[in-house]
Amino acid sequence: MTSQKDSNSKQPRAVHWADEYAEKIIREKGSVSAGDFPKDHYTCASGITPSGTVHIGNFREIISVELVVRALRDKGVKVRFIYSWDDYDVFRKVPANMPKQDELQKYLRFPITMVPDPWERDESYARHNEVDVENVLPLVGIFPEYIYQAKNYRASAYAASIKTALEHRDALKIILDKFRDEDHKIQGEWWPISAFCDKCNRDETDIDNWDGQWIVSYHCNSCGYEAAVDIREAKGIKLVWRVDWPMRWAYEQVDFEPAGKDHHSQGGSFDTARHVCKEVYNWDAPVTFRYDFIGIKGTPGKMSSSKGKVIDLPDILRVYTPEITRYLFAGTRPNTEFTISFDLDVIKIYEDYDKTERIAWGDEKAKDETAFLREKRIYELSQVNLDSEGKSITSSVKPFQVPFRHLCNLIQIADCDIDKTIARIKCGNVCGVTGVPGDSQLPALLTRCRCAKYWIEECAPEEFRFRLRTVEENTDSQTPVSLNEKEIAGIKLLRDKIIFCIEKFPDDKSCAEAIYQCAEEAGLEGKELFRAAYQALIGKDQGPRLANFLRCIDKERLLGILEKY
Repeated sequence: MTSQKDSNSKQPRAVHWADEYAEKIIREKGSVSAGDFPKDHYTCASGITPSGTVHIGNFREIISVELVVRALRDKGVKVRFIYSWDDYDVFRKVPANMPKQDELQKYLRFPITMVPDPWERDESYARHNEVDVENVLPLVGIFPEYIYQAKNYRASAYAASIKTALEHRDALKIILDKFRDEDHKIQGEWWPISAFCDKCNRDETDIDNWDGQWIVSYHCNSCGYEAAVDIREAKGIKLVWRVDWPMRWAYEQVDFEPAGKDHHSQGGSFDTARHVCKEVYNWDAPVTFRYDFIGIKGTPGKMSSSKGKVIDLPDILRVYTPEITRYLFAGTRPNTEFTISFDLDVIKIYEDYDKTERIAWGDEKAKDETAFLREKRIYELSQVNLDSEGKSITSSVKPFQVPFRHLCNLIQIADCDIDKTIARIKCGNVCGVTGVPGDSQLPALLTRCRCAKYWIEECAPEEFRFRLRTVEENTDSQTPVSLNEKEIAGIKLLRDKIIFCIEKFPDDKSCAEAIYQCAEEAGLEGKELFRAAYQALIGKDQGPRLANFLRCIDKERLLGILEKY
């Protein structure tokens, strides 16, 4: 890849928002001195409760953290990237998209990790949702270290931290009430912990007493069980969420973690967590930013795993290649709300990415050097591949570009057969495609073809889809499609004067001019001949740009379709 100025000029600092936050983390969590970083490493964190399908909104947090992780590593520092599965949270509601609804209802108020997998694939409901994410993240170049909170709590890893919270119970109550109005302040006796019943496994319990050391007493309102347990051994004692989150910042020594705008609202959970972390656990809260929600075009409202109304990462990857999926997020600041589209906007997104790619490779000029550096950095962060140290790398082989709209047309011309499409492109001389892909370029082209085929068949509006008529369909009658005499005359002229010698037209412009001449000779308006041609070829009034369309289809196939006119 070359620079805008064909030079090796050093990239300026903070050309991308991820670089800005990398610098902020280094500045606030360990000042830079003479090029040395005083911290051994920086810890960047993300996490979620696997209460249902992990949707694309949740993925925004994951990839936002990962982009900052890459920016830090690109600066030569070590990073620990952790992803916390909060699988010891309570199973509060059965999402609408889950099977075996009645069976799952029996496990409400259990820890999620104890709910059985309704698909019977994994050891629990939580693990099923975790595995789905863990298997797909590598496809987009994301490799966090996973932490399972059920495992940690059951192993009493947080026993000392729980004791600290109990010792600071009054201080925690003051902190949590600080941002609440009078109607929402904590009333009566309050404990910073909760308990899953050792007998019935539900969290419908009340804490009765703490002995000032390690013993906690509770009773269950569901089954009546009572117990006094040692928090150094107990499996069901855990911190309430607003204390648990900042406790883990201190426990893992987290330097950076973003959160959604609901958590970042004034007086929200991040505000209270910041105070708890510092005043109770003696650790400064991490550097953070607010990320906004993501909309899906045609799906109103906020996505929710608990309601089952979700679009997940595999859904996105069926339409967008891994690099373009990353580009959607790398090219948008986290605090900006945006919509992921499955309609015709897909074409525009592919076009935007392709332009960024051409700029990054020096095949197209950006408006200035700053724009070039920004586009180049977005492109780097959009790539899936990493080096051995987790730094961004760009392939040494320039990708083979076939515009998405044109590729969709080629695939439909090939009757949605990807192998035929690839074979035709490899043969060369395909209208609208420059050159022939090399072996190292084929995997990425194949992925784009698969995305295009899926989008055509499952997402594209009906007016974009087409199917070439067969020779057999046009042998049933003398005039296979209902056209008037002028239109039939125009089709004959189109066949005999253009298609029969289609190879003589060097470009779409010259072919289009010849089409208009045929229309004039047949006494038709240009749009009338276009409609007749589309009806004869695909049985519709409209289709792809006719000159390009004709030049992309095999000549003998066209002549066969129009033979009976």
